[in-house]
Amino acid sequence: MRRTTRITIALGAISLIVGGAGVVRAATSGDGDTPITGTDLARASSAALATTSQGRVTGTEVGDEDSYYEVEVTLENGTQVDVQLDTNFHVVKTMTDGDNSADFPATP
Repeated sequence: MRRTTRITIALGAISLIVGGAGVVRAATSGDGDTPITGTDLARASSAALATTSQGRVTGTEVGDEDSYYEVEVTLENGTQVDVQLDTNFHVVKTMTDGDNSADFPATP
């Protein structure tokens, strides 16, 4: 195998490992809670992003104290919004970190 081919394969493997770590980081919460996984992660993320209309999912949790699922969305301005979902992925409430009031209307 040519040297350039081996280098290309090695760089590709490193990219996959680093990129995969970013996906895992986005799916986990920062405090050791159980993250949402699989198709539930996709459904919960979709519901949360539909509620905020912007941002990216930066953390998730199953069995949150406020709801069944919690999805943390970081908005473009850096604000973090916790979107609380029931077992059917319906929005229960939303909160900005450090705030106990609803910031976005819950969708029916």
